[in-house]
Order: sequence, then structure tokens, then C-alpha cells
Amino acid sequence: MKRMIQGFVVAGALAVSGGAMAADKAGTADVKGFVVPADAKGMLERLHYANQDEIKQGQLAQQVSQNPDVKMFAEQMVRQHTDADQKVQALAQTKKLKLADMPKPLNDAEKKCLAADKATMEKLKALKGEAFDGAYLSAQLGAHDDVLGKLAAGKQAAAGDAELSALVDELSQSVAQHRQHVYALLGKLSPQGAGAAMAPTMGGTTGAPAAPAPAPAQPKK
Repeated sequence: MKRMIQGFVVAGALAVSGGAMAADKAGTADVKGFVVPADAKGMLERLHYANQDEIKQGQLAQQVSQNPDVKMFAEQMVRQHTDADQKVQALAQTKKLKLADMPKPLNDAEKKCLAADKATMEKLKALKGEAFDGAYLSAQLGAHDDVLGKLAAGKQAAAGDAELSALVDELSQSVAQHRQHVYALLGKLSPQGAGAAMAPTMGGTTGAPAAPAPAPAQPKK
């Protein structure tokens, strides 16, 4: 649990203030291993993709989960990521950019992780009960860690773009709040549910390991 709390602090700090950035010849921004394209179109496409993935998983959770807290969280994810995606697409329209639903992979690692996202969705569709809740929330934890890292890299890449930088700042705050919420929910699950960890969305593009599920909350005395 200590590692998870430290991971949240580090990821949140990256998303808000940024970190050491490196730009390579391929036109990417790299903050502590989190890599995104340095151009606005590439960054917005990844945000659009992440929002759509969150919406689809949230809709599934609303249908499948029997846990009121999980269903409420899923409803929040659908609503807030729909709103976030509208802002992403509105900025793209302002910049006269047409966003692809599936971003073109930067490298083989991202290609594999895009395929893994599809596999994660298929696995979730096959689960029920606490097994679904634990797998869904664990996937959400990893996905939000991953997006926080990408937003930190995007913040550095967008340093000269006031509109994109403002959007990244806004999304960083909401994603950090989502991450904290899902972490708290995982702590409420039974050991069986909380143990069903899954890899983070597109995490392989960063080289960062999947975040382990936190230990379940101790029973009240």
C-alpha cells in the first residue's frame, strides 16, 4: 500500500508540475518514461482514445456490476469522460484536426498495448460479481496512472500551445481525482475482488510496471 500511495503522489506531481522532458528525433515527448507525440494531433488522439475506452468500460460496469459503489463510479466515469472527450474534440475542431478513433502506434510497444486494451475489454465481458468489480477497478487504477503520466509528458510538449496546455491542466486534475477514487474503492473490496489486478491501459508504451492492487480495507473493530 505504501508503494501505491507513493505512486499516486509521484504521478500526481508529474501531471501538475511536469518533470524532466526529453524530445527525440521521432517527435515525441518523454517524461520519466511516459511517451507521447510532441504534436497536438497525436496528443489529442490519445486523449480521445483514452476517453472512449473509459466510456466503454464504464458502460459495461453499469450493466454488469451489482456493487452500488462500483456502479456509481462507472456512471461518473461515463459522464465525466464524455464531457472530457467533447472538450478534446472541440479543441481539435478549433485547430482543424481530424482525430482517429485509434491512434497510430508510436512503436511496437504501443501497438501491443492497443491490442491488450481490446483483450482487457473482452476479459471484463466474461467476468461477473466481485471478480468483475476487482478486475474493472484494477484496470481503472492502471489506466489512470498511465494517463497521468501521458498528461505530464503532454504538458511539456504543449508548453507553446496555450489552449492545449490549459486542457491538459484541467484533465490532469480530474484524472488525479478519478485515480484517488478508484484506489479508495479497491480498498473496500473483498480479497477475492481486490486481487483481480489487470495491466494498465496502454501502459507498455511507458515501460512502467502495472500498479498492483492495494490491500483490502481492514474490518472495523
